[in-house]
Amino acid sequence: MNNVPGTRGYEKVVDSFLAASQALNFAETSRSFVRFLPPRPARVLDAGSGAGQNAAALARMGYSVVAVEPFSPFLDAARQTYRSLGITWVEDSLPLLGKLGGEAGEFDFILIDAVWHHLDEAERASCMARLSTLLSDRGACALSLRQGPAGAGTHVFPVDDEATAALASQHGLRAALLLAKQPSIMKNKPDVSWTRLVLVTDQATPKATPGKPTQTSPGSHDASRVAADTGRPDAWNTKRD
Repeated sequence: MNNVPGTRGYEKVVDSFLAASQALNFAETSRSFVRFLPPRPARVLDAGSGAGQNAAALARMGYSVVAVEPFSPFLDAARQTYRSLGITWVEDSLPLLGKLGGEAGEFDFILIDAVWHHLDEAERASCMARLSTLLSDRGACALSLRQGPAGAGTHVFPVDDEATAALASQHGLRAALLLAKQPSIMKNKPDVSWTRLVLVTDQATPKATPGKPTQTSPGSHDASRVAADTGRPDAWNTKRD
């Protein structure tokens, strides 16, 4: 499925991308999202899984993980590197995730990490509709939204965090967390920033003030627990920084 527009440019950096992504530390980069993880075991979707390090970290924590990636060099490498973890690897892509089938409420947590900027406006609308059907009633969908010039991936579009939250509201989801303009952990990318956005259904958590995490959440993990569970460096966000 290497004709997906959002994968353009990555064919030039396969080896360096895999090495950099799989060396990032999950516990360090997941601080904004980790407390929205559901109790284990639960079914988790990593959509646009790239090098597979996020899916691997979640699998080590005891989740049942489905990882979707359209770019076969990344998917094949991830499948080989993390072959012992019981992850379900699927070659498919946003916005429609057609190979996942039509079962509603299938996932308790969905991760969209560093992918949204590869979708245009129409694709984002289709994607949000699809995510809202895949998410369980008390689930959470975490997005890392990239702002800045194109990196390795050349098929990119501007991202507006408030517009993304507004789009989600049209599909019964709301922002339980919105942290804007977070700096990149990549030291050579000072002009790149990230927004951490967590979407939930109305019954999942109390409404949050933008930039301030909610005081309760559907998950039960903290950063120290994540570090203990993963047991090795893995990444949450910036894999496509």
